[in-house]
Amino acid sequence: MTSPTADGGVAGTALPGPDFAALGVAPVLAQRAADLGWHAPTAIQAAAWPAIVRGRDLLAQAPTGSGKTAAWLLPLVQRLLADPGRTHERPRRLQVLVLVPTRELALQIGRDARALAPHHRTAVLVGGVSANPQMMALRGGAHVAVATPGRLLDLAERNALRLADVELLVLDEADRLLDLGFADELNRVLALLPRQRQTLLFSATLPDAVAVLAGQALHDPQRIDIAAVAATAPAIVERALVVDTARRTALLRHLVSTEAWPRCLVFVASQHSAEHVADKLRQGGTAAAALHGGLSAGRRQQVLADFSTAHVNVVVATDLAARGLHLDHLGAVLQYDLPRSVADYTHRIGRTGRFGQTGQTGVAISFLCADAPGSEAHFRRVEKQRGHRVPREQLPGFEPAAALPPVPAETAGGVKGRRKSKKDKAREAAALGRPTR
Repeated sequence: MTSPTADGGVAGTALPGPDFAALGVAPVLAQRAADLGWHAPTAIQAAAWPAIVRGRDLLAQAPTGSGKTAAWLLPLVQRLLADPGRTHERPRRLQVLVLVPTRELALQIGRDARALAPHHRTAVLVGGVSANPQMMALRGGAHVAVATPGRLLDLAERNALRLADVELLVLDEADRLLDLGFADELNRVLALLPRQRQTLLFSATLPDAVAVLAGQALHDPQRIDIAAVAATAPAIVERALVVDTARRTALLRHLVSTEAWPRCLVFVASQHSAEHVADKLRQGGTAAAALHGGLSAGRRQQVLADFSTAHVNVVVATDLAARGLHLDHLGAVLQYDLPRSVADYTHRIGRTGRFGQTGQTGVAISFLCADAPGSEAHFRRVEKQRGHRVPREQLPGFEPAAALPPVPAETAGGVKGRRKSKKDKAREAAALGRPTR
């Protein structure tokens, strides 16, 4: 059942329907969705469909792993299929623009869009690689463009594509777009788009900066919030293992070798740590690879391809991989280093939520360093903001040399995550349109 909110939106009690046909998805599209492994609508998909097909602007919040991408991709493809005359027009007019924060997410969405709408041209426009092949691909136009903001603006300045005909704008992973400092680029893109359009904003979290963006980009949006059913959507068991800092790698190797996870994603705080930990795992006989922003676009895609085909069982990543990527059969997420924010924690552990779609429960494990007081204090802050306590555990053979130190109820400072870094403050100011010092 769904229930309206005060602003005409849908509360987080929305439940998935029995199948896509019940939503009104065209049979040919439902079959293509099934070929991608999408057999029944999730809560966000069921709640978003009516608003999108009616042409409403939409502000949607749903947890990581809940199927946000398909929630907007399926109805927009159905719109394309309903107007077959545009399939053969020359040049093709850009009808749908999708803005995403990372190359990997753009490429993934591009693959899904082409599978769902094989007779419509989808262009993927991302930075980090030469623009020339993308400009060549745009010759003759495209019906759908999936882009990162910087490369889109670059190509628009070169007159490689027109934005004047865009009918539908999608801002996917909007919180991540702002986290990565795309606020100025987003404002420039909005200025190039026609005022008469439908805009869909999807995000796992809705901080103040996203609310400001929604006010700028959306007109009388319907609000959908699926956050309230996060506990019943992805099946995730959370664990917190207490260990000495120097023993984390040994504990990680032990878990990878003894647990029956088909694939495992390990989060670290830096590019150096990603390479170091992945190298240690390989030395122990584990098929592991590092994934971070310092790698070339081709190398990053190769890592994800190897992970998908099980040539690599463990990927050690920075938060580059925390948002938007659909990693099938991901049995576990391990936080070798704790995230900077509660939102990042939510996105990280959500990567294993899709494992529940196979009938199995994913696991999210956080390492708490007994010899680093800030580790326990920071994790307590995460727990408080999420309203969820994770029991502390110690594994035999990996007990810390000393017990966790007590943490005062209120710590004045010096605890990771309690104070915003200068970079965080600058990003927040940019997103809100404030000058920075």
